[in-house]
Amino acid sequence: MKRIIIAAVVCAFAPLAVAQLYKYVDKDGKTVYSDQPPANADSKQMNVPSAPSAGSTPEKSAVARDKELEKGREKGREAAKKSEQTARDAAEAQERCSNATTRYRAFVEGGRISKYNEKGERVMLGDEEIEAERETSRRQMEEACKKA
Repeated sequence: MKRIIIAAVVCAFAPLAVAQLYKYVDKDGKTVYSDQPPANADSKQMNVPSAPSAGSTPEKSAVARDKELEKGREKGREAAKKSEQTARDAAEAQERCSNATTRYRAFVEGGRISKYNEKGERVMLGDEEIEAERETSRRQMEEACKKA
């Protein structure tokens, strides 16, 4: 339906877009301008530029066009930079989630788990410490993965 309406509007305005102007001298010696050629007189077809529409703007200078192009390029660079930053942030969030999930799985799967104390010595964790670390790592995993 929309296509039919658009086609009808285009067809209605088409004669206005291709209107021709003819110049001829009538039998009284007067110069006449008309949109239709006369039947019995020699006429000359005139090329008349169409008047600018009410919504159109006047021609811009080369400097103004260059400034607009540079503005567009700058906006494009800013958008690309923002897109790259967003992609980096998403990749970092995904990596944090992956690391937190791996740490949580290590505590869930059990086995002998150790850590290093202040002196740099390896110390085996007890059941209560493993349970506390498991709960801490679960909270960290949920926090890191809910944003990813």
